[in-house]
Amino acid sequence: MMVENFTRQTSLGMLWMLGSGLCFVTVIGLVRYLEGSLPAAEASFIRYLIGLVFFVPYLWKYSSKLFRRSNLLRYFIRSGFHSLGVVAWFFAMSKLPVAEVTAIGYMTPVFVTLGAVLVFKEKISFWRTSAIILAFFGVLMILRPGFQNLSFGHGAQIFATIFFAGSYLMVKDLTRTESATAIVAMMTLFVTIALAPMAAVVWVKPSINEIAVLTFVALFATAGHFFMTKALALARLVVVQPVEFFKLVWATLVGILIFGERIDPFVLIGGGLIIISVTLISYRESILRKKS
Repeated sequence: MMVENFTRQTSLGMLWMLGSGLCFVTVIGLVRYLEGSLPAAEASFIRYLIGLVFFVPYLWKYSSKLFRRSNLLRYFIRSGFHSLGVVAWFFAMSKLPVAEVTAIGYMTPVFVTLGAVLVFKEKISFWRTSAIILAFFGVLMILRPGFQNLSFGHGAQIFATIFFAGSYLMVKDLTRTESATAIVAMMTLFVTIALAPMAAVVWVKPSINEIAVLTFVALFATAGHFFMTKALALARLVVVQPVEFFKLVWATLVGILIFGERIDPFVLIGGGLIIISVTLISYRESILRKKS
């Protein structure tokens, strides 16, 4: 019976992660559809402003608990990282093929691992070092410096992964005292506030179509985060993480079938190396947790 329940939970966890990946690929497709018609800072702000509507009742109900002085600085730092990451990602999506943005995006867990070593003084093992080196080979395979012209879009996506890694490291710190719902709600609030002045500088009047697209971006992004949370609650990361990597396949298909992008074998090979790297890191983390 215990084995049967474990198998059912694992299967459900993989299905939730599958749904999460589909939601995030939909987000990628919708942002790519905009093709940079709005400045990145403005599009990011509108997306988070719409997302904030979902959390207003929660923020109102628990405001006295959420706005403790001891947490405000950490939430502020996290919002700074995440705001810069979102703006860089929106810009990269308007300049690069869908598959390329997705593949480089898988570097975020690698930068999180590096950050954990540098910030939290975690020990780095041979496995972690090997995985990080493999991931950087994957990035070099995608970028191919010296063999193709690197654009601002490439730089923006690399910076996006670094900023998102900083954001996730702050999440790791916040989870010691805060709930997952509080972290997501406060991130949405503070990122919206942080993006407001950036959006004001470059503001252009958005069309009804653009607002509608960004509304769906907010809906699918929120659903994707919810599905991912459910997946991680039901099954181990080492089990559900490989399912998330189907996102690269789906993103490639979206780019080819909808936006007429060509298949770049170097992007697929480089993305595959990064996927192997992240899987190795996740597997080792799972073993270490079991031992502890």
